[in-house]
Amino acid sequence: MTEFARWLHANGPHPEHAAALRLYGRFVGDWDAEITAHGADGTKHIAPGEIHFGWVLEGRAVQDVWIIPRPAGSPAFPVAGNWYGTTLRVYDPSISAWRISWFDPGRCVFRQQIGRPHGEDIVQEGTTDGGDLTRWSFTEIADDAFHWLGEVKPATASDWRLAVDVRAMRRTS
Repeated sequence: MTEFARWLHANGPHPEHAAALRLYGRFVGDWDAEITAHGADGTKHIAPGEIHFGWVLEGRAVQDVWIIPRPAGSPAFPVAGNWYGTTLRVYDPSISAWRISWFDPGRCVFRQQIGRPHGEDIVQEGTTDGGDLTRWSFTEIADDAFHWLGEVKPATASDWRLAVDVRAMRRTS
């Protein structure tokens, strides 16, 4: 492991905000996923993927890598495109919420969101560069599974549209 990796990775949550850090910390580990992309015209496309979560920055943040479809470098996934990106999730006690940054350099997609618990779920909200609202939600959260929904609400629309949903299962080995 390089010095960079040793300084980036952490073994667990920082004790200062350990309870709050559990919101995303429960996802730390490796996940297999089934991704369904939903076209605006009602079409659906399904592909396998993988997600990896880990503690970083002295355990003050959770970082993940989403690879869709698997293997990386596969032909373009219709509607959603191929994802090979990372999210940095940092708890901000000044707003009692998470500041979230998604980076997908291959598609030049970059998003900023604020994440909070919403009942048993986690809801992240933000805006695209074009002014569309985004809502990414973790639902049906269990120790070994979760359902993730990626929704968009164009500036000219009155309703949310489901763009992508992901069903993830924790790897056992």
